[in-house]
Amino acid sequence: MDIQETVEARKEKIVEQDAWNILKESSEIIVGKGKKFQIFDPSKDAKEDILAASLGRTGNLRAPALKIGKRFIIGFNEDMYKQFVG
Repeated sequence: MDIQETVEARKEKIVEQDAWNILKESSEIIVGKGKKFQIFDPSKDAKEDILAASLGRTGNLRAPALKIGKRFIIGFNEDMYKQFVG
């Protein structure tokens, strides 16, 4: 995998509207929390639902967040990574 850009989440915050501006262009958003993960389609699913899953308690985009092609993978779940990252 060729990494084109990295952002240090502790130094560069991505808050609600900025996060939505990035996420809305995706074809698929996969958010992992604990033992579960959810798959969202920004063209069909509600912005509020996507942001509620994608933002942490501080209001920033959860880490790690990976953009692979038109897909975003947010948070960590081992099964999610095995299935979508490889």
